[in-house]
Amino acid sequence: MNPSTQRVVLITGASAGIGLAIAQRLMSRKDLILVLTARPSSLARFDDAGIEESDRVWLRPLEVTHEQNRIDLIAEIESELKGVDVLVNNAGITYRSVIEHVTEDELLHQMGVNFRGPIELARLVLPSMRAKKEGKILNVSSVGGMMAMPTMGAYSASKFAFEGASEALYYEVRPWNIQVSLLQLGFIRSDAFLKVPYTEHSRCASNNPHDAYFKHYDCMTSFIGSWMRRSLTSPEKVARRVERMIDRKRIPLRVKGTPDAVLFNLMRKTLPAPFYHWLLYHNLPCIRKWGKPPYPADK
Repeated sequence: MNPSTQRVVLITGASAGIGLAIAQRLMSRKDLILVLTARPSSLARFDDAGIEESDRVWLRPLEVTHEQNRIDLIAEIESELKGVDVLVNNAGITYRSVIEHVTEDELLHQMGVNFRGPIELARLVLPSMRAKKEGKILNVSSVGGMMAMPTMGAYSASKFAFEGASEALYYEVRPWNIQVSLLQLGFIRSDAFLKVPYTEHSRCASNNPHDAYFKHYDCMTSFIGSWMRRSLTSPEKVARRVERMIDRKRIPLRVKGTPDAVLFNLMRKTLPAPFYHWLLYHNLPCIRKWGKPPYPADK
């Protein structure tokens, strides 16, 4: 196939989870050139997954929070491949922490990975997309970008910001036939909930039955784990949705990627706000135990 007819797809966070599923889904597509990125410490996962470099597959280290790393990667792609045609902003991180337990540095890191890094990548790929008068920016978002859950406040803050910037960008770049879309995902069937990082304070609190927030962590961790294990949506299903978004001529600003994303969006739009928040609060796991005096120490 003539390289000039192949679209260049850049996928961040491609060595595990949803990113890896997307990469594996697109590997056989001869009409695409894939640039798969991961943190330097995670590059070996490509080998574990049987993914090797070829003329259609690039493997590159990328710390999305590192400015020069982002600039160098996009410059290389523009020099060798004439720019990115489809950017899939998939890399992300989820801190498990109540707001009181997030330090400024931890909050900035959460925002850097989920908001600033992806938006900076979008800025870098836009000049070549504008020159070609076409392109797609697919931002993997979350139900956490439309509603917030306790112990995930910093994560929701990053996704709310990501959604706001993406919506503005959607309008700004339409004159050049550049499409921006948010794929809003809810619970995905995986063990990812076992690997979420805690902040320094939330790690201590989640292991201390005497901490005022212990029940928040204990109940929410079990709740989230249960929903993820029972989810009907796998990373492979998400990958199929992303492939359809890449191929469709026109894509909407927001795409609901899981059944629960559809449900929560419907609830948020149709229920009166006071009832909506009352309903969510009273259905939090073991909510009656939250905020009670810490358990006495074992004798």
